[in-house]
Amino acid sequence: MDEETPLLRNRSTPSESKIKNSGLFLAVFAAVLGNFNFGYSLVYPSPVLPNFQSPDADPRLKMDTEQAAWFGSIYSLGAAAGGLGAMLLNDMIGRKLSIMTSAVPSTIGYMLMGGAINVWMLQVGRFLNGVAGGMTAASIPVYISEISHKKVRGALGSCPQITAVFGALALYALGLVVPWRWLAVAGEVPALLMVFLLAFMPSSPRRLLSLGREQHAERVLRWLRGSQYDVQSELLAIQHSINTQPKITWSQLRTPTYYKPILISVVMRFLQQMTGITPILVYLEPIFKKTNVPLAPKYDAAIVGLVRLFSVAMAAILMDKAGRKALLYTSSMLMFASTLTLTMISHTTPCPPGPAPPNQTTLDFTSNNDFGSGPQTAASLLPIICTVVFIFGYAIGWGPITWLLMSEVLPLAARGTASGLCVTVSWVTAFWLTHAFTHMVDIYGLYVPYLLFTVVCVLCLLFNAVCIPETRKRSLEEIENYFRTGRNFTISQAS
Repeated sequence: MDEETPLLRNRSTPSESKIKNSGLFLAVFAAVLGNFNFGYSLVYPSPVLPNFQSPDADPRLKMDTEQAAWFGSIYSLGAAAGGLGAMLLNDMIGRKLSIMTSAVPSTIGYMLMGGAINVWMLQVGRFLNGVAGGMTAASIPVYISEISHKKVRGALGSCPQITAVFGALALYALGLVVPWRWLAVAGEVPALLMVFLLAFMPSSPRRLLSLGREQHAERVLRWLRGSQYDVQSELLAIQHSINTQPKITWSQLRTPTYYKPILISVVMRFLQQMTGITPILVYLEPIFKKTNVPLAPKYDAAIVGLVRLFSVAMAAILMDKAGRKALLYTSSMLMFASTLTLTMISHTTPCPPGPAPPNQTTLDFTSNNDFGSGPQTAASLLPIICTVVFIFGYAIGWGPITWLLMSEVLPLAARGTASGLCVTVSWVTAFWLTHAFTHMVDIYGLYVPYLLFTVVCVLCLLFNAVCIPETRKRSLEEIENYFRTGRNFTISQAS
């Protein structure tokens, strides 16, 4: 057996007990303000679209069904473009500057929407918000993983998801009292605050060492871990990883060290979206209306937002205790049980009527239901119970853990580019599925899409069992060694 390198073995050292996380937490807080803005901008159409579709809307801003559909979905296309941009920026200018750069399209987008006098200004502004969202989605998880140590990386890795949920809740709350133009103005605040705070935060030590700035990296790591922490062992481990990472060539991508973690990350992002989370959230109100849930639409967003917030907070607590795979198993089973029940419920309901009149879709976003209207039997409440269970299951597993695992398992030498690819795949899938969902419901009712989501949940369960490694309490170098050596986390001198 090869003798282990003492500095790299998977054991706690005395200095680990002296870690002070105050600097690390401040840097993470500054970064995840970008995710707050992401969650805010993602659900921006929810309280805003009714203003553009009402009979007394400004004629220059009035939207028909097709324009409203694009206003809601063009964000995903912008996010895909932002993910592609992050593929280049992450390695060219670093993770921190990539996050800060996302504030440019975000601020311009909000300015266009806040001062819009034509529909095209709203659409372009929405697209630019999507570009910013895609950039932050590709950059922030990687930045957090590279500045964190393995004891807290799981909990901190779920922070982007938590702050995104907070952003959505803030939008819903402000939408009750703030006019739509001022909602756009308010959206500029977290982006600008993020830039201001990140200007005082360090780049990741890995980035600095890759540029040959060893002394700067040592100062940064000491700031992140505290003055009592012995940074030399961690610096040596990071430097060892960088030194053993040559420039990636196309021939190297055919080796398991690179293609396995990239494929795992891409497939996870694809399956994450194919579970149906985006269309279910986007079309939540019309779905409830079609299932005759005795609940006013104005309460739907609040219930879903609170459930998501509670679930993601629970995942943050359990991430480094229960492990990634255990939460993914639980998440897959809860989503499977809920979508299977919704499939059976919707199969007993008749198909929707024939083609809808012009400028009207079967998925009508208006509803006059309220508490107390209709028989509040157990059967009538079952759809909302199953939907809440689905969102709870997604939010404790396949929501936050997919982002965390992407930042953990991707090859260190290709992390910036590969993370951008993963985000692009995710948002293209979200855009396609959201449009396909509308057509499937128009033709077949809710039965077929729910059946599709049920099958995908089974695939998620199998994929987790066969392909996903447990990364709890593993350093980034150990995770990389797992793919290099073939299911072996221990780093030896030979490896």
